[in-house]
Amino acid sequence: MDSVQIEQILTAGLSDCEITVEGGDGKYLVTAIGQVFEGLNAVKRQQTIYKILNEHISSGAIHAVSMNLMTVEESEAA
Repeated sequence: MDSVQIEQILTAGLSDCEITVEGGDGKYLVTAIGQVFEGLNAVKRQQTIYKILNEHISSGAIHAVSMNLMTVEESEAA
């Protein structure tokens, strides 16, 4: 599995988010910006991503995921 495939999977699951995925060899950095994260703490935001990727993590196709998850407002303030 490569970063483009992961980006496609996440985009399908979070259609209202701007998503980029970097990395390879099973280790990836996911950056997602969208209102879906509004009102969620860091753990709940990560759970949103893990729920979508769980099948691929369980199979071993994805070994490690680092995440930067923000609302649009948080992204603009950064």
